[in-house]
Amino acid sequence: MRATIWGCRGSVPTPGPETVAFGGNTSCVEVSMDDGTALALDAGTGIIGLGEELRGRGTRRIQLILTHLHLDHLEGLRFFAPLWDERVTLDIWGPPSPVVSLQERISRSFSPPLFPVDLRHIPARVSFHDLPRRPWSIGGASLTAALVVHPGPTVGVRVEQGGSSLAYLPDHEPALAGIGARTPDWISGAAIAEGADVLIHDAQYLAREYEQKIGWGHSSVEDAVAFSHAVGARQLVLFHHEPAHSDGDLRLVEERAQSLAAGLAVPPVLAREGMVLELG
Repeated sequence: MRATIWGCRGSVPTPGPETVAFGGNTSCVEVSMDDGTALALDAGTGIIGLGEELRGRGTRRIQLILTHLHLDHLEGLRFFAPLWDERVTLDIWGPPSPVVSLQERISRSFSPPLFPVDLRHIPARVSFHDLPRRPWSIGGASLTAALVVHPGPTVGVRVEQGGSSLAYLPDHEPALAGIGARTPDWISGAAIAEGADVLIHDAQYLAREYEQKIGWGHSSVEDAVAFSHAVGARQLVLFHHEPAHSDGDLRLVEERAQSLAAGLAVPPVLAREGMVLELG
């Protein structure tokens, strides 16, 4: 199994000379499937580049999982090239709501005055699905989604294939419910991340920044490392970078994570646009 980072910035896109090394596009990760199915995790602005890549490959069947509907995880969907191709079948999965359907919630961003084309007039064959409460399969992989601590209905996603496992928790604040001295069944997101080969996890802040942002739904790098230790993940990939952090700032974040995890066989790394993670 292979995962490719197409966007790893948090909150808002940050293009410019100060963000070249790690990238400025918001959340999107592509996961390869054995049968050739394209699986995308989130639709931040990173999905725009992925869309051009999929169009070049001639991909006609795409699965998209949205961890939640905050705009930094959805804003690239309108400019996702396969969406405008009538030959494409696109399945969109997202957290369920007892009040408004997933299609209705997404359609708000596809309507005037926000956007000139109504979602009902998109050329691709699009289907909407509530994320199941139990594991399900896509393209030979087993997937699991579970609610995590973050404002609004938000899930973490686990993908397992060929004996390898990837846990994706891009927006997550487990410290709000507690990490230290707790068993995994009492830690938010542990059911998704426990024993994962690769854990992609929110690490938006340094500890001094997090003190001013408690309850915002994001983690400090210190808490991300503590969470990774608690769930026994093999490798931690830090994600959802603070938009105000330059490349230089992010190198300090990475150094901080590695100092906290000294002695591990696989040190933590920061996600970078274009990074390819080989699992298994």
